[in-house]
Amino acid sequence: MAELAVFEQERSRLWGVAYRITGSVADADDAVQEAWLRWQAVPEGTAEHPRSYLTTVVSRICYDHLGSAHVRRETYVGSWLPEPVVTEPGADDRVTLDESVGMALLTVLERLSAAERTAFVLHDVFAVPFPEVAEVLGRTPEAVRQLASRARRRVRAEAPGRPVGRAEHRRAVEAFFAAVSEADFGSLLSVLDPDVVWTSDGGGRVLVARLPVVGREKVATFARRISERYDGGSLALVLREVNGAPGVVAVEQATGEPRAVLAFTVRDGRVTTVDAVFNPEKLAHVRVDAD
Repeated sequence: MAELAVFEQERSRLWGVAYRITGSVADADDAVQEAWLRWQAVPEGTAEHPRSYLTTVVSRICYDHLGSAHVRRETYVGSWLPEPVVTEPGADDRVTLDESVGMALLTVLERLSAAERTAFVLHDVFAVPFPEVAEVLGRTPEAVRQLASRARRRVRAEAPGRPVGRAEHRRAVEAFFAAVSEADFGSLLSVLDPDVVWTSDGGGRVLVARLPVVGREKVATFARRISERYDGGSLALVLREVNGAPGVVAVEQATGEPRAVLAFTVRDGRVTTVDAVFNPEKLAHVRVDAD
């Protein structure tokens, strides 16, 4: 089927758009599936520019979804973090994982309005022209330009600085990993920035700190307590790609079931933020074998 071949060519890009707009793997999957159903209903050959058409369709689905998602998140228990994407290097081709899909940036995007977020993702990340973004949002191109500009200013103000090199990031994460695994409190302190922030997302289903933990000593103590809580021999910490950068996953050794996914921001060789997802609903899609 020609329409299937066309859709498959765009699937990875569509998923990338949907994930960045929603911050949810499940919602991105649903949006792409809905876009496919709508694409099947389009008479063959009538969509003159399939990429533009499909991008508009999946973006509208996600934009409409954001309204209800924001309502749900207002009553969310504790801190809300995006659903993590965990992969082996090069193992997941659904989306090109780069700094625009990092956990820290996605968390900043969550603080934007639905219209700002959609405009920013489409124009600044995927270079969709303003007239096409305007069609998604039902606004004028000039209004969309202003939305994207406002979103861009907030992202620049609130997002972490430019990511460090991959090697530096990995060294810091590996040092954190080793310190926690060996219960080496001194080494853990040395790899943490003095103003490090640990944010936990348990969604009310796992007992975690509902507010961010701030400061090197407090974060080190918190990480140690969590490690001790799970130190029954059944869990293993493994290094994996988390949203395109080295991260840590805690998994059940027998089943590979994830219990937590940790994403990191690194600056000057030290960890400045830890975003830890414990909510089992947000980890249902994660599949990891313990090393």
